[in-house]
Amino acid sequence: MSSANRTISCLFALTLLTVSACERPPVESTQLGYRGMNMAEIDNPRAPAPETGYPPALPPAPAVGPTAGEVYRNVQVLGDLSVAEFTRLMTAMTAWVSPEEGCNYCHVPTDLASDDVYTKVVSRRMIEMTQHINSEWRSHVGDNGVNCYSCHRGDTVPEYIWYSEGDSQYGNRNFAGWRDGQNLPAERVGLTTLPSDPFTRYLTSPDNESVRITPLQAGVAPDMPPGGIKTAEWTHALMMNWSQSLGVNCTYCHYTADFQDWNLSTPMRVTAHHGLNMVRSINAEYLEPLRGEYPPERLGPVLGDAPKADCATCHQGDEKPLGGADAVSAYPSLVGDE
Repeated sequence: MSSANRTISCLFALTLLTVSACERPPVESTQLGYRGMNMAEIDNPRAPAPETGYPPALPPAPAVGPTAGEVYRNVQVLGDLSVAEFTRLMTAMTAWVSPEEGCNYCHVPTDLASDDVYTKVVSRRMIEMTQHINSEWRSHVGDNGVNCYSCHRGDTVPEYIWYSEGDSQYGNRNFAGWRDGQNLPAERVGLTTLPSDPFTRYLTSPDNESVRITPLQAGVAPDMPPGGIKTAEWTHALMMNWSQSLGVNCTYCHYTADFQDWNLSTPMRVTAHHGLNMVRSINAEYLEPLRGEYPPERLGPVLGDAPKADCATCHQGDEKPLGGADAVSAYPSLVGDE
């Protein structure tokens, strides 16, 4: 064997040894459907485990005595709680949202009734949103519900929020640089070249177009809005985000041989459908209307819109936020009237 061939052989053997030595351990899979249906949930044992459980609940407070609305000024929400329970809930909210900043994150220290701090106005509306979710959207959140910690996790601003990107950062569709929202790889769509903002199209209003691209009968063109088959890319981008947000595969909801058939889908697809409508509702009714309350630095960099929610805002990589822990039984005032 020539010297050159020996060198090539040694390099090849060294490469094989290096690759085999660096081989990653196998992933784990859980069968979801019947055998042969190719429905398995893949778990990576090396992936960081999502956070589970809420902070321990504060000790119960007396429910009797004067109410917060009777004792304090400008209590527009939760005024029917006893002063003790009201204080308990405010203390918990501080730990959930602003543990370092404390009460002054929302309040003027010398006048707790003042609305001069914008975060107080926003927080009041967020309490109403939480009550709305826990009472009107049990079809998605179940009896465990949500509280401030579900999204905030101890941060004043939730880690997973989004803003509209507009048509393009390079101008509108009349310019040669129009990307149609693509080729700007973003983590929220799996670093793909799919549209990086599927949320404005699908998650901003109860009247958003349907997340559907497949015709119901063979040979029949799908009922698509303007954009034609381009709609498939927007839908795929949203599905990539959902999969990433929940840390699951497509088979968590769908049967791979027939994605559109609800009868062959898992029960989780129904839950996800309610979640889609829930997110649309809270974005349209609670989050976007707060635009006028935020300072400029809290608004979107392109359109100046308010921060909004998607699935990742609560789920943060877990199929059930915080492992499906109970968020409301210790704080029943966060469940509104049904």
